[in-house]
Amino acid sequence: MPIPAARRPSRRNRGMAEIAPIAPPIERGMLGGQYQPLSQSEMERIHALVLRLLEDLGLSQVTPGLEQRAVEAGCWVDDGGRLRFPRALVEDVIARTRCKFTLHGIDSAHDIEIAGKRVHTGTGGAAPTIADFETGKYRESTIADLYDIARLVDRLDNIHWYHRSVVARDAKTILDLDINTTYACLSGTTKSIAVSYTDGSSVEAVIPMLDAVAGGEGKFRERPFCTAVCCHVVPPMRFATESCDALEAAIEAGMPILLVAAGQAGATAPAALAGAVAQACAEVLAGLILCNIIDPNCRAIFATWPFVSDLRTGSMSGGSGEQALLSAACAQMAGFYDLPNSVPAGMTDSKLPDMQAGGEKGYTISLAAHAGASMIHECAGMQGSLMGTSLESYVLDNDLLGAILRTVRGVEVTEDALSFDVIRDVVVGAGHYLGHAQTFSRMKSDYLYPDIADRRSIGEWEEAGAHDARDVARETVREILVEHYPAHIPDRLDAQLRDNFNIILPRARMRAGNGVW
Repeated sequence: MPIPAARRPSRRNRGMAEIAPIAPPIERGMLGGQYQPLSQSEMERIHALVLRLLEDLGLSQVTPGLEQRAVEAGCWVDDGGRLRFPRALVEDVIARTRCKFTLHGIDSAHDIEIAGKRVHTGTGGAAPTIADFETGKYRESTIADLYDIARLVDRLDNIHWYHRSVVARDAKTILDLDINTTYACLSGTTKSIAVSYTDGSSVEAVIPMLDAVAGGEGKFRERPFCTAVCCHVVPPMRFATESCDALEAAIEAGMPILLVAAGQAGATAPAALAGAVAQACAEVLAGLILCNIIDPNCRAIFATWPFVSDLRTGSMSGGSGEQALLSAACAQMAGFYDLPNSVPAGMTDSKLPDMQAGGEKGYTISLAAHAGASMIHECAGMQGSLMGTSLESYVLDNDLLGAILRTVRGVEVTEDALSFDVIRDVVVGAGHYLGHAQTFSRMKSDYLYPDIADRRSIGEWEEAGAHDARDVARETVREILVEHYPAHIPDRLDAQLRDNFNIILPRARMRAGNGVW
């Protein structure tokens, strides 16, 4: 049953212009870092192990081209074929790596500064399945799903970028997958996008598409709005050959790089959390060194993503308390290095957007945010330990992210906020603060009001139909996807892209009234 429009919490802004916030209580890039699971001496001990791992153990399976570059920069290859990194080089690269840069949106209104402990939240993942919106049953994800999720993200303010979150199973070849993933992301949002490219040839194939959307040959390099996601290592401590080829091609094309090391504690990383953090840092730093050798001015993101295993079964546990600690500790180590960074959080093990999902997402994202992660990936939409996604989860998680970001902003302690004059006025006057000017002012600047979470009385909620948050989120999904078909890529350019690339998504599916939504 449709939810009456007048009673929907998600429509709270209609007819309320007189109390709409004049300045948002949250914004992109608020400063985190107050939560510190590691002491200074503990970070120094982890760093010492990182240096030892890189110099005394190194990584195997480096590609010939990158090996040559690395050796010329001062690395060496031992008798076992492992590329070893001298401590002085590691510390030099950390010191000269760009500590901040702009992550561009397709529309500059969505540009964000990635730096220090300024917190941003967005999507991520590689789910092979999606909960069908009509049946609720999980099915294989498609290019059309990628596009629909992009359209949702385009309208959700607390999701700051769109890193493709599902793997389209209807692409027949790897090249088709990478091209069509890029196209679906580009077409569905004007925010910054990110795509995991399989190899160097895929990167080279999509650059003309990115240039075309940017305005012409070479224009993408001027404002690169697509990040290459490179899982450049296969933990423990081995390079991934094809991903390294993609990394090299992406750096040379001027793309930002998300350098991902995704070991699984107890399986491909140490079960001890400190060891898992150290291994991830070493693996990402190895990639960072290679990036800097190729281009000292590259935009590289230090993405330490160690995951947790349920050691009873060996399966991933993305919603565990240990995962929250790992991600927070990795964010803190990135702050120790002063590197633009990413950690994963919000990867609930629940298959539904239920109480388990809300709890697991809440504490894992909160710890990462308060530890000062520059970018928190996979914190919207993911279910089933990254194996699935659901459309209503993006809407629910957007609400949750707003509340978490509000906690990052913290408590303002100024002379005005301490409020002596206000307290005196009320105590000797009306006896309550409801009508005071400060209350009205702070209502607009200090308080965030959810779109989905219901704050009405039980009686009002029952009279309105007793809908739960998932009902309201589903209605919001339907409203957005029925109406919102971004048109930032003109028809003429879209036709050109279709002439030049094997685009799977039908043009008719990208227009209102298509019979799907």
